Amino acid sequence: MLANAAGGTPIEVLYEDNHLLVVVKPPGIPSQEDESGDPDMLTLLKADLKVRHNKPGNVFLGLVHRLDRPVGGAMVFAKTSKAASRLSDSVRTRSFGKLYLAVVHGQPPAARANLKHYLHKDARRNIVTVYDTPAADAKEALLEYRTVSRSGGLSLVAVELHTGRPHQIRAQLAHIGCPLAGDSKYGAGSGPKTDIALWSTLLSIPHPVTKEWMTFRSIPPLSEPWSRWTEDELFAAGTPSNK
Repeated sequence: MLANAAGGTPIEVLYEDNHLLVVVKPPGIPSQEDESGDPDMLTLLKADLKVRHNKPGNVFLGLVHRLDRPVGGAMVFAKTSKAASRLSDSVRTRSFGKLYLAVVHGQPPAARANLKHYLHKDARRNIVTVYDTPAADAKEALLEYRTVSRSGGLSLVAVELHTGRPHQIRAQLAHIGCPLAGDSKYGAGSGPKTDIALWSTLLSIPHPVTKEWMTFRSIPPLSEPWSRWTEDELFAAGTPSNK
């Protein structure tokens, strides 16, 4: 565990060495500083490293990828500029594996499918518009999903992300008629107030120095709607399947 984050929430460390810091981001904390001024992961972790390792002066910590503020789960940071550069190369060349679990309303039209859309973000409104064909200022978005199981009117879905666009999973799944539970921004409608049901459950990366392939896992908290499944079921759902 690390020092307390916003609201006294501890941040779990999954792995740390001289080059990497892999943690579990709690939902509700921004990945980096934003206009809200609320405590963010990058600032909190830099402050913690400074204290834990008794470092004088500024502490370097590189943001390799982002999770939307309402999303929790595994997140990797670089502790050196060389690691940051090499991990950024891994993201750019898509040798950075990202698997998410999501709980969606309804049932996806296919048990398993690749989705390709074009996303345009309205920065002022902080919302993404999805297009089926190329559009002005819209960026290509690619993901693969598979439906794991159903519970009532909800489906547990595993999502492999191939591009890292803002709100990508939320917007693309909503576009096929399956908004994420708790995600009123993308059409989930009224209901009990819960966190958005999206969790970064698995990261696979080449170590920036040793090149060893490393995999990190995080299971969503067993609260609604995740509590409809057991911890073992969630772990199995977040395990990559053979294609």
